[in-house]
Amino acid sequence: MKYNLLALDASTEALSLALSYNNKIYRHFEECPQQHSQKILPLIEQILSDAGCELKDLDGLVFGRGPGSFTGVRIGVAVAQGLAYSGNLQLAGVSTLQAMAQQAFVQTNAQQVLVAIDARMGEVYLCNYTRGENDQAVALGEETVIKPELIEGDYQGVLAVGTGWQTYSDVAEKLLLDVNADITLPHAEYMLSTGAEQFESGQVVNAADAQPQYVRDTVTWQKLPGRE
Repeated sequence: MKYNLLALDASTEALSLALSYNNKIYRHFEECPQQHSQKILPLIEQILSDAGCELKDLDGLVFGRGPGSFTGVRIGVAVAQGLAYSGNLQLAGVSTLQAMAQQAFVQTNAQQVLVAIDARMGEVYLCNYTRGENDQAVALGEETVIKPELIEGDYQGVLAVGTGWQTYSDVAEKLLLDVNADITLPHAEYMLSTGAEQFESGQVVNAADAQPQYVRDTVTWQKLPGRE
């Protein structure tokens, strides 16, 4: 990878960092519910130190834009914005669901992946992906939040990843999905290639323009009169 990028994701109970620097990848992943805000900055300092680099040495930042926990997504975006301001860097936002599909395509021979993260309140964040060029995960539809029992489609034998399928295993069985129990939460490492593509194509933003993708929040606002 020709770009030196720091990727971070705090959108779920996992806190994940990945640094691509001088063609070497440095990683950190841990499940630490409700501790993201205390841990993320010291861990970023540590991963930069491990690589022997500083913010100014990077080409940009990649952040998990959601969907996921409202609080976690906000933490990730806010930290990414702060670092971008500090280092005068641009940012690329990557879907947490896409990152999980990306991991599945790298680690398996699957051609299609149905990703579901437990969204609480009896719902999941859901998106279906196909394997594109260079094994990049390409969405076959919009990210959505849905009650699992309302998922429709012919998914027999399709690889399924994410915490949603552990929580709603009965739905996974009904849909005849091939559930992968090893890929349950997003890893920032699998946001790097998508982030690099965005930097390559100029699809990046300045700190002030970095936006989260809540999905559930968007759906709610669309139901209100006079809102877009």
